[in-house]
Amino acid sequence: MSRQAQAVVMLLLGGAVLRASFTDMYLRYVKEGLRPFLIAAGVLLVAAAVMTLWYDLRHRGHDGAHGHDHGHDTPNDDDGHGHHEPRVGWLLILPVLGLLLVAPPALGAFSADQSGSILASTQQDSDFRPLPEGDPAKITVLEYASRAVFDEGKSLGDRRVQLTGFIATGPDGKPMLARIILSCCAADGRPIKVGLSGDVPAVATDTWVEVVGTYSPQTAKDPVNDATLPYLEVGSWKQVPAPKQQYE
Repeated sequence: MSRQAQAVVMLLLGGAVLRASFTDMYLRYVKEGLRPFLIAAGVLLVAAAVMTLWYDLRHRGHDGAHGHDHGHDTPNDDDGHGHHEPRVGWLLILPVLGLLLVAPPALGAFSADQSGSILASTQQDSDFRPLPEGDPAKITVLEYASRAVFDEGKSLGDRRVQLTGFIATGPDGKPMLARIILSCCAADGRPIKVGLSGDVPAVATDTWVEVVGTYSPQTAKDPVNDATLPYLEVGSWKQVPAPKQQYE
């Protein structure tokens, strides 16, 4: 691949990274706190591309100004047309253009169904802080699952809690509430799953819902990795739009 082609690919890739960084699109790839690093990487790619193009054009202009008087000075020429790089190298631009033009969806129910619950490898103790004030107490799906499994619901008591997540399919074929947890980026995303009993939402998978309920001692086993899946006794629920930050 020629130096110009490499520079164009870097320029497009840097532009795609910056475009994602200055919109909510980057939240579909990495955690929110990594935004400054994405911006810095995008700026460096664009700067490197511009410098490469400038150097290449300046070098070509310098060669053109001096010219070549003898045919033997251009041994790589083919009938005066010069050497051409393989055009297949330009196909590398296609995935970059895809990143610029197409915004992929965040990980959802399909990923949750294919991956085991993160609680199988999460080490927690039973010393949980008090629940937030208010009724219901607003907590994350991960916090509820951790309290339900590792504390056996003692820190939950009979308090009503409010969780927000998307609907996935449970091991028994019934709806579950799920959320994808990121350590760094979407590549290491793992689901956290909570079974639902009582007033179970009757909606399609990947639908985002807000559920209010209380601790249930019922549990199940995740067929993917044999992790313990806690349950929530749902008192009420409502469908909500997907949040800007879909990962926990």
